[in-house]
Amino acid sequence: MTATLLLLLKAAVGIIILAIGMDSTRGDLIYLWRRPGLLLRSLLAMYVLVPLAAFALVKVLTLPPAVEIGLLVLAVSAGAPLLPRKLMRIGDGAFTFSLVVTSSVLAIALVPAWLWLLAPQFDNPPNLAPARVAWVLTKSFFLPLAAGMLIRGLFPAFAQRAAGWLIGAAGVVLTLSALVLMGLHWDLLLEARWGGVLTLAALITLALAIGHWLGGPAEDDRTALAIACSTRHLGIAVLVASAMPGPRTAVIVTVYILTSALISIPYLHWRRRVSARAANTSQPTTP
Repeated sequence: MTATLLLLLKAAVGIIILAIGMDSTRGDLIYLWRRPGLLLRSLLAMYVLVPLAAFALVKVLTLPPAVEIGLLVLAVSAGAPLLPRKLMRIGDGAFTFSLVVTSSVLAIALVPAWLWLLAPQFDNPPNLAPARVAWVLTKSFFLPLAAGMLIRGLFPAFAQRAAGWLIGAAGVVLTLSALVLMGLHWDLLLEARWGGVLTLAALITLALAIGHWLGGPAEDDRTALAIACSTRHLGIAVLVASAMPGPRTAVIVTVYILTSALISIPYLHWRRRVSARAANTSQPTTP
C-alpha cells in the first residue's frame, strides 16, 4: 500500500510539472533574468537568509539531533517545483515560473555547497555530489517540464485547454495520496514531537517573512517569493535525508509537508484578497 501511494505521489508531481510546462512559454524562462534586482533579492532570500535563519534556530534552541539535522536539510533544499500550483490565481505566472526554473538550476551547485559549509553540524556529513542533485532534478523536474513545453509548441490550443484540468486532477491525487500515507504512518508525527513541529513552524514563518520582505513593491512578486522561500524542494530534501543514518531525518521532512500547508494556506488566502483589492483599485472608473 505504501509503495503504491508513493508511486501515485511521484506520478501526480510529474503530471503537475508537465502541465506547468504546457502552460508556460520560453519568454517566461528569462523573465527574472531581465530584472537583475529582483533576481538578486530572490536568490538572497532563498539561498542565504532562509538557511541562516535555520542555522540561528539550531544555535539558539535546544533541539533533538534529528530536528536540528532536519531543519538544516530543509533549509538548504531550495527550489520549489510545485510553486506555480500553489500560486494559482495570483499574478501572470511569468515571475513564478522563471523563479522555479532558476532556483532548480542553481540548486545543483548550491545545495552541495551549503551541505559542505554545514558539515561540522552533522555527526555523519552527507556526501552529496552535484551530479546526484542534477540527476534528481532532471528526472523529476526538467524532463516533464520540457515535455510540457514541447506539447505546447506542437499543440498550443490543446495545451492551453488541458493544462488547468491536469493540474487540478493531479492535485487531488497528490493531496489524497499524502493524506492516506500520513494516516497509515501517523506514528511519524509522534516521533517528531511538539518541539520539533513548533520549530519547523517557526522556520516556515521566518521564510515567509523573508520572502515577503525582499519581494519588492509588486504585491504578486512578494507573495511568490514568500511561498518560494517557505516551500522547499522535497525531492532534494529526501535525497539528502536518505544519505543520513536512520529514519528520523526523513520523518522531519514528512512533518514539514503538513506544517508548511497549515501555515502557507492562510497566508495565500490573505495575499489573494490583497491582490484582488489591488486589481479592483487599478481598474479605471467609467464616467
